[in-house]
Amino acid sequence: MGQDQTKHQIEKGLHLYQSNQTEKALRVWMRVLEKSADPAGRFRVLGCLITAHAEMGRYKDMLKFAVIQIDTARELEDPDYLTESYLNLARSNEKLCEFQKTISYCKTCLNMQGTTVSLQLNGQVSLSMGNAFLGLSIFQKALECFEKALRYAHNNDDKMLECRVCCSLGNFYAQIKDYEKALFFPCKAAELVNDYGKGWSLKYRAMSQYHMAVAYRKLGRLADAMDCCEESMKIALQHGDRPLQALCLLCFADIHRSRKDVQTAFPRYDSSMSIMTEIGNRLGLIQVLLGVTKCWMIQKELDKALESIEKAQELAEGLGNKLGLLKLHCLCERIYRTKEQQRELRDHVVKFHECVEEMELYCGMCGESIGEKNNQLQALPCSHFFHLKCLQTDGTRGCPNCRRLSVKPGYV
Repeated sequence: MGQDQTKHQIEKGLHLYQSNQTEKALRVWMRVLEKSADPAGRFRVLGCLITAHAEMGRYKDMLKFAVIQIDTARELEDPDYLTESYLNLARSNEKLCEFQKTISYCKTCLNMQGTTVSLQLNGQVSLSMGNAFLGLSIFQKALECFEKALRYAHNNDDKMLECRVCCSLGNFYAQIKDYEKALFFPCKAAELVNDYGKGWSLKYRAMSQYHMAVAYRKLGRLADAMDCCEESMKIALQHGDRPLQALCLLCFADIHRSRKDVQTAFPRYDSSMSIMTEIGNRLGLIQVLLGVTKCWMIQKELDKALESIEKAQELAEGLGNKLGLLKLHCLCERIYRTKEQQRELRDHVVKFHECVEEMELYCGMCGESIGEKNNQLQALPCSHFFHLKCLQTDGTRGCPNCRRLSVKPGYV
């Protein structure tokens, strides 16, 4: 297959893919991959296959094509191709919750001395790295990466990237319980979709609606949460977006649990868990198991709650997801307090405080914890964050966390 024919077949596949004829598009692209002798064409078709498999939640296949793309990029001997292929390798590992590998591949991308194209990819690299740090609950570094990605988006006038970063920031603030910002950022993403997204994939609209749904639920605005989640789910079903379907089912279950409608929540959690397991989203599975645990606790089925916690703990430890572990220790503490098992209770209280210290989830000004309840937070330029009220009261005489870290052990 020659260069022109390769190009024509890739475009044919794209047209089919955009018309929701995904399987036909995949067959066209696979034929190109088998028959084309043009390395640049092969590189491009591999990019199409990587994107399609990512959106369908076939993350192991996504990784397989990313590895082939690296070899093709080396054959082309072009730093721009190599940077793009390493970014796809990073993204594949991010989707499979291999966060340390993601960070390593992202650093490789950033260290490459490519041309303008590579520099334009740096925003996407920073976003992927931020998502990986967030998966590991390393909040300061995650925020640093997201802010860097946002600067790249503004400098390159890349509205799509800005939209994706806003969704990740919504997720970030939802996790540390600044629900005002958790809603603000996906609302900003939804605005970008409305203003610039006429030619974009509908996944951007679905993504912003899902993150808005999460924030609305956290704020107790359950009807708004349901509306946004339904819109997101509708698009996810139309486009066969399995990862987003799993997240929406989880959100629906959480909404029903918030309404104390446990019997409706359980089957939603089961459906979400089934898809999360199928696609390999272990971080999502932890969230599902946390929701299931809380349902068992509402029903006062404490032994069943502990069974769910045990499964979630194994996943959280395997991923290095510290926030998941903190939440599990908190739930265990409540269960063992009810069961009046003092030794187990003390054990989980100690582990809970160790997690808080490790993640620096406390305000360096007042010393109170961050992420325990809904609170307005403010980040300083160093990406350490504090209670907004503390910064307003004490002023910003430099970052107390950075001052503490700069003190040499010999002088303490």
